[in-house]
Amino acid sequence: MNRERLYLFDTTLRDGAQTNGVDFTLHDKRKIAQMLDDLGIDYVEGGYPGANPTDTEFFATDQGLEHATFTAFGMTRRPGRSASNDPGIALLLDAKADAICFVAKSSEYQVRVALETTNEENIASIRDSVAAAKAKGREVLVDCEHFFDGYKANPDFALACAKAAYESGARWVVLCDTNGGSMPDEVTEIVTEVVKHIPGDHLGIHAHNDTEQAVAVSFAAVRAGARQIQGTLNGLGERCGNANLCSMIPTLKLKKEFAERFEIGVSQDKLATLMKVSRALDDMLNRAPNPHAAYVGSSAFVTKTGIHASAVMKDPQTYEHVAPEAIGNHRKVLVSDQAGRSNVLAELSRTNIAFDKSDPKLGRLVEEMKEREAAGYAYESADASFDLLARRTLGKVPEYFRVEQFDVNVEQRYNSHGQRVTVAMAVVKVEVDGETLISAAEGNGPVNALDVALRKDLGKYQKYIEGLRLVDYRVRILNGGTEAVTRVLIESEDEDGQRWTTIGVSPNIIDASFQALMDSVVYKLVKSNAPV
Repeated sequence: MNRERLYLFDTTLRDGAQTNGVDFTLHDKRKIAQMLDDLGIDYVEGGYPGANPTDTEFFATDQGLEHATFTAFGMTRRPGRSASNDPGIALLLDAKADAICFVAKSSEYQVRVALETTNEENIASIRDSVAAAKAKGREVLVDCEHFFDGYKANPDFALACAKAAYESGARWVVLCDTNGGSMPDEVTEIVTEVVKHIPGDHLGIHAHNDTEQAVAVSFAAVRAGARQIQGTLNGLGERCGNANLCSMIPTLKLKKEFAERFEIGVSQDKLATLMKVSRALDDMLNRAPNPHAAYVGSSAFVTKTGIHASAVMKDPQTYEHVAPEAIGNHRKVLVSDQAGRSNVLAELSRTNIAFDKSDPKLGRLVEEMKEREAAGYAYESADASFDLLARRTLGKVPEYFRVEQFDVNVEQRYNSHGQRVTVAMAVVKVEVDGETLISAAEGNGPVNALDVALRKDLGKYQKYIEGLRLVDYRVRILNGGTEAVTRVLIESEDEDGQRWTTIGVSPNIIDASFQALMDSVVYKLVKSNAPV
């Protein structure tokens, strides 16, 4: 059975950046773009060249995406200017991007009030901008902003804007529910009319979540003929957010209505990484994941003890609409000791740790995980720390070295230029094979100083950690006040580019950081099969 191609367009790095409290660094943007490309997303909108220094630098180099079309976002030419004399158009054409997505008004009200220009000039702006980008060999998309509100007020003008984009050569004409107030049945009716003028395989949908219906609106547009969906990871976006790709992708892959009719760029294998992708974004933004998020939330497949839990233990399909493993999630049955054991066995099966299901040490591991998670540890975000906890409990981690003590000192003083500076220094005393080694180091803050000192001299193990480096450091406060418990997540990378995350929890941020640093070093030694 031939299936139609349905395209996914991610705007996490552009529209998602409008989320209150979200501020992507250049490193974040590069990492997220690669993550989306690996997932199988068709278009990755990187941002708005010229809008801020980060986006300008991001588009200054080719991102080397293997699958996705890297897309720059910007406005059509300004009223009263030619496309060749518009600085915004120039920045878009200079950007190292495969495609350009122009945003254009398609509401007569917005043209009159926001742009303060005429309908004719607005349509000419769309035509000129698309033509300029096409002349430079770029794939062109046009986001018809306020399309549904505009269509309801003046369908002829809204449709004229969309047709101007298509007739000028735009690959995609994207119908936007910019204010997020349209109902799914309205969208179905309007898109059904639009496809009479513009082929559905050139139409996209961009929905906002102001009525908690962005996903429903997106699917309504697809049912009516649109063949591109725009959205963001975890539903990030201005105000109430955008259509959530972490909800839509599994539905498109796993629900019969869509799975039998459409093909998307995300494979079954990549779908199984979706929870990890969702969690990675939250970790980068230092946001607590939404436990109740559809498909990827930690509670999405949780059942409390009782008749539901009893049924799930017999056959998961009794209370699960899809298999959690398909998205990279897993089921949990709360409270029950048997459920706790099942969860640990499921986690162990995802590692390379050999274990015997009858080993009584597994019971200790279950209890240890319960106690640690109650204290604030979150092992779903710290794969390497879980690996070590399991190995230690099962007696499979040698004591490569012992940290006898460490000291961290932070002082303010005047430098040689008379400037007041803060200096951090750490001293670490370790024992390796009966030999005591002491290392000291200064760093850019106490944690960096401690990291450098710890890895400065580990005797015979030094060669195994030479390529180890800390690439990310995140702190989350688990409760309020100056005595708050702190969770630290550290992401590390080795010389082969492999990455892992470790965790530490303590009322003392230095202690929490040290726990995570130690796990990172020990995990590298285990991974390298370092001899005892």
